[in-house]
Amino acid sequence: MSKHQWLEELRGIIKDGILRIDEPLNKYTMTKLGGAADILVIPGTIEETEGTVRYAYENGIPLLLLGNGSNMVVRDGGVRGIVLHLSKLDAIEVDGNKVHAEAGALIIDVSRRAAEESLTGLEFACGIPGSIGGAMAMNAGAYGGEIKDIIVQCTVLTKTGERLVLSKEELELGYRKSIITSEGYYVLSADFELAEGDKETIDAKVADLTFQRESKQPLEYPSAGSVFKRPPGYFAGKLIQDCGLQGRGHGGAEVSTKHAGFIINKNKATASDYINTINMVKAEVKKKFDVDLELEVKIVGEE
Repeated sequence: MSKHQWLEELRGIIKDGILRIDEPLNKYTMTKLGGAADILVIPGTIEETEGTVRYAYENGIPLLLLGNGSNMVVRDGGVRGIVLHLSKLDAIEVDGNKVHAEAGALIIDVSRRAAEESLTGLEFACGIPGSIGGAMAMNAGAYGGEIKDIIVQCTVLTKTGERLVLSKEELELGYRKSIITSEGYYVLSADFELAEGDKETIDAKVADLTFQRESKQPLEYPSAGSVFKRPPGYFAGKLIQDCGLQGRGHGGAEVSTKHAGFIINKNKATASDYINTINMVKAEVKKKFDVDLELEVKIVGEE
C-alpha cells in the first residue's frame, strides 16, 4: 500500500485527532531538525492511539513514537511509515497525593501541577523538557531524583496494540532505561505517588532548580538536551570539555560553550551537521581518554 492509501484508511480511525501526510518533523523536535514523516498521526483519544498501533501492526507499517521530540534526532531524509505524536493526550489529574498523567503531558507541567497542590517528590522534574511518555521510557532524572522514586504504575500498549498495566517492579527502571524501551512499548499514561509538603518549601526548591538549569544550560538554542549518558566513573560533559571541544562542530551544529554535554543547533544546522558533531565528540573522547560515550538521544529516520 502507498502512504496515500494509509492516509485514507487511517481516516476511519482518527476522528478527534489530526492526520498529516509528508509532514516536516522539524516542527516537532526540540533540535528543530528532521525531514518529513510519510504520515503523522496525532490521536485525540487513547482509543485512537490503540487503533493506530493495531493498524500499523496488522499492515506491517513501520511505526515511530515521537513523543515530545526532546530526546531524538530525526535524520534529514525523514521517517518512512507512521509517526505517532501524543501531544493531545495531555490530561493531568490529582487525587489526594496521587497524580495521573497521560503520555503527552509535559513532565514540567506535571511537576508544576504537583507544586500547586503542595505535593513534594516531583520537584526534580521542573526543568526536564520531555513528555511523560519519554520520561517513563528513559526513567528520566535530574538533581538527585528519578521517575522510579515516585512511580506506582504505567499503562502501555504492546506493538500489537494490547493494553498492559505495569507495576514499578515490572517496569525494570534503571539508568536511562526501562522495559518500555527494551520491549518497544508505547506509553499511554502513568500514575505517581507523592507526599504532602509545604508549598513555600516546594516553590523555593523549584525556583532554585530552575535557576540552576537556566544558568548552566544553553536553553537559548534548539538542542536535544544532554546528548550522552554518564560513563561509569566519569561525567560526559567534563570529558568533552577537557578535550577542548566546546565551540567546535560541523555546519550549523556546535558543542555548547555553556554546557559541554549539549550540542546546539546554533545556525540553521541540518541533522547531518548534528550527527557529524556527535561523531566528532565520540571520536575525540575515545582518542584522548579511551572512553566510549554512549548516546542518551535516539537517532532515527533516513539519510
